[in-house]
Amino acid sequence: MIFILYGIMFLYSIAIGLLIYGFSKVRSFESNGLLPKTKFTIIVPFRDEAENMPKLLNSFSKLNYPSDLFEVILVDDASDFRFQILDACGSGLAKHFRFNISIIDNIRESNSPKKDAISTAIQFVKTDWIITTDADCTVKENWLLTLDNYIQNHEVLMISGAVTYYCENLFLHHFQQLDLASLQGATIGSFGLGKGFMCNGANFAYTKSLFEELDGFDGNDKIASGDDVFLLQKAIAQFPEKVHYVKSDATIVTTKPMNDWKSLFYQRVRWASKTSSYQSKFGIGLGLVVFGGNLCCMIGMMYWILDLIPLQNIISLLILKFTIDAILIYKANHFLTRKRMCYLIFGSLLYPFFSTSVALYSLFGKYEWKGRQF
Repeated sequence: MIFILYGIMFLYSIAIGLLIYGFSKVRSFESNGLLPKTKFTIIVPFRDEAENMPKLLNSFSKLNYPSDLFEVILVDDASDFRFQILDACGSGLAKHFRFNISIIDNIRESNSPKKDAISTAIQFVKTDWIITTDADCTVKENWLLTLDNYIQNHEVLMISGAVTYYCENLFLHHFQQLDLASLQGATIGSFGLGKGFMCNGANFAYTKSLFEELDGFDGNDKIASGDDVFLLQKAIAQFPEKVHYVKSDATIVTTKPMNDWKSLFYQRVRWASKTSSYQSKFGIGLGLVVFGGNLCCMIGMMYWILDLIPLQNIISLLILKFTIDAILIYKANHFLTRKRMCYLIFGSLLYPFFSTSVALYSLFGKYEWKGRQF
């Protein structure tokens, strides 16, 4: 058994090592002084976000970008109340909006509220470029300017960007940041290897013409999540050279972590539930290897408890996994936050149990999200 565990961990180490190499290959990009000319429509699906929406809109109002070159469409996904900008944000903030903003109701046609919201909004889009983000996010002032400069410098139809958390000094929050850093590291690393398969819908841009040419979310609209990765994988399958990742500090979007373990578990289950439907063979293979690496740690610990494997063998397995993980997480976390990592050792010991539980539950269990059962 110990040789099998070492074999799995060896494959895991190779996979993460390749992602580290790929991460280093993706060059950083900053705006280079080109005059902005790209017109954007920012689509924000929301459901009961009266607390978060004002912060997002306020960050939009501070964008260093001409107001006539972007507009915002908020898509109300059956909120318990009719969201009103003036009521939620206050007239003091609303009067400072210097951009065109509209609110529409979501038209439900599938099992995915968010995909329906985006599809509904796209019917009203008049610009070349669409950006999706979430209501619990905030953006940096040069977000659009940097994306515009990148578009002017590259032949590109779709852009994936980074997302990070705003963390309070809580283990739960820092655990999520470590997890997100690993996911962002894998995302950037896969793009560096020319095998992009994952992105985050909170910072995702593409042309309207591309969305229409790909028939939108057709083919995966029965899956509740995946408004981002399935569209990405469809685009890469047809236009691999025109789907890019923008590795820029100016385009990092900040979102809020979950405030309790149940919500975090259900969120990660929602993310994991789409893995089996990936079109990317690389993504499926990497997912299996990562699952195997985490499961390997759990099985090893169980065998040690049953006195079937010496403790030194388990320690060596954990050290091997911890070392290779720490390198990728450090690189990604440094890019995302420029802050030191917290609870890395304790989080790394807990993560195999958390990740394996999420993966197994996603195959058979139901989850709750935004007051709905899936």
